[in-house]
Amino acid sequence: MSSETGRTQQPPAAEGPVPAEGTPAGPLQETARGPAQGATPVESGREAPQDEPLQYDEAYGQAIGVGPHPLPWPEDERYDPELLASGDRRNVGDAYRYWTREAIVADLDLRRHDFHVAVENWGHDFNIGSVVRTANAFLAKEIHIVGRRRWNRRGAMVTDRYQHVRHHPDTADLTAWAAAEGLPIIGIDNLPGAVPLERTELPRRCVLLFGQEGPGLTEEAREHASLVCSIAQFGSTRSINAGAAAAIAMHAWIQRHADVPDPRDAG
Repeated sequence: MSSETGRTQQPPAAEGPVPAEGTPAGPLQETARGPAQGATPVESGREAPQDEPLQYDEAYGQAIGVGPHPLPWPEDERYDPELLASGDRRNVGDAYRYWTREAIVADLDLRRHDFHVAVENWGHDFNIGSVVRTANAFLAKEIHIVGRRRWNRRGAMVTDRYQHVRHHPDTADLTAWAAAEGLPIIGIDNLPGAVPLERTELPRRCVLLFGQEGPGLTEEAREHASLVCSIAQFGSTRSINAGAAAAIAMHAWIQRHADVPDPRDAG
C-alpha cells in the first residue's frame, strides 16, 4: 500500500476490588453463529448482532476482568447493577469496572484530545478496525468514516462503542465539516511532495486523514488535505501497514500535545 495510515491518564479507580482474573485472549475466529470447536462461552449477558464477529470480551475465549462485586454494592449511578451481579468481563481499564457504557463515555468526554481521526472506506478495508482501536487508545475526539457507512469492525475490538463515530458519504462532506469546525485536514501517506512527519509540527486541533491498505489516499483526499505527511522508512518495502502508520501518526500528536503522566509521580 502507499497509505500510512500513549495512553492518557485514567481516572481514579472505581470503588471496589478490581483484581484481574485471567489474561486477554488473542484474536478469535468465532462469529455470532457459534464458537469454534473447544471454545467456552463467557457469561457476559450480552449478545453480538447476527453475523457480527464476537469479540473476546463478549462471548468466547478465556475469561478476563472481574467476577461479581461483593456486597454491599457501591451506591453510585455510574455502576451497572447487572455487571455488579454477574461480573465485568469487558475490555476496559480497571478504573471503569462495573460502570455502565454511558458512564464510561461521559467520563472519556471530559478528557478527549483535540485531534480527530478520519479514514477512507471505499473497499471495506479490514484495517479500519485497527485504526479505530488505536484512536480509542489515544482518545481521539471523534472518528470519521468516509465513504461506505458499513465498515469492518472486527479489529476495533468493540472500542468503537466508547468513541463518537461520524459518517461522511464522501471527502467533500468531510472537508466541509472540517472547514466549519476550523480544523485543518492532515493526510498521512508516502506521496511525492509529502513532508516528513518526524519534522512536522502537527497542530493541536486537526483531522488526521488515512487512506486504505493498498491504494492509500484517494486523489480527492490529497487535494482536500491542507498538508500531507510521510513516515520515514528504511527497509526494502515501499510502505507499511495502514493500521501501523495510523498508530505512528497519532502517537506523534500525543508526544507533542498530550499530558503524559510520569509514573514516578504516582504515590
